[in-house]
Amino acid sequence: MDIIPAIDILGGRCVRLTQGDYGRKKEYSSDPVEVARTFEQAGAKRLHLVDLDGARSAAPQNLDVLRSIVSATSLVVEFGGGIKSEASLEAVLEAGARYAICGSIAVTAPDTFSAWLDQYGDRIILGVDVRGGLVATHGWLKTSRLTAVDAISSWRDRVKQVIVTEIDRDGMLRGVNLEFYAGLQQQFPGQDIVVSGGIGTIEQLAELKAAGIRAVIVGKALYEGRIKLESLF
Repeated sequence: MDIIPAIDILGGRCVRLTQGDYGRKKEYSSDPVEVARTFEQAGAKRLHLVDLDGARSAAPQNLDVLRSIVSATSLVVEFGGGIKSEASLEAVLEAGARYAICGSIAVTAPDTFSAWLDQYGDRIILGVDVRGGLVATHGWLKTSRLTAVDAISSWRDRVKQVIVTEIDRDGMLRGVNLEFYAGLQQQFPGQDIVVSGGIGTIEQLAELKAAGIRAVIVGKALYEGRIKLESLF
């Protein structure tokens, strides 16, 4: 199982939100590049980078941070937040991201998302953020009528990787809904269901691995010292 450490950027700084609430943020570092270097030195190969400013605006706002991390490390970066136009998608990829995470656009403009998949293929990761059983969009500020299964089913033959985040558990360090994620992976064996939000202990990671999960994103548990970097890689 792949472990992917996370960096969330707000105002150029490394922060974590609780349950997706911008009013409940905690800053961990003013230097995201140094944090990325620390992950790489510990053995990480991949980085989950989220532009929180971009997620609630019309376009990515922290591409300079992306460029700096790509320049300073050899990490494979997946970038999400604010990718709502093809110009933004191209800017993210040109700035050095190996993968672009697209969520809202897949719900609000499926024809556009389909065209992007035709052009960029596996470089696009589908982001499915769930609150109360329904998919949230626009930086988690709006809610659609789709379930996670609905959202993934629409693109099951088109995307390889799907990051699924339970917003209500994100930043809470209380663990994830193991049955929910295992069920998704069983239902969509052709996709890698990437677990995001809520991981708090190394034991929870072991349970996910035993359940057949292929990749997990870990954020706050690392910053809070609940999980030690050296135990992951």
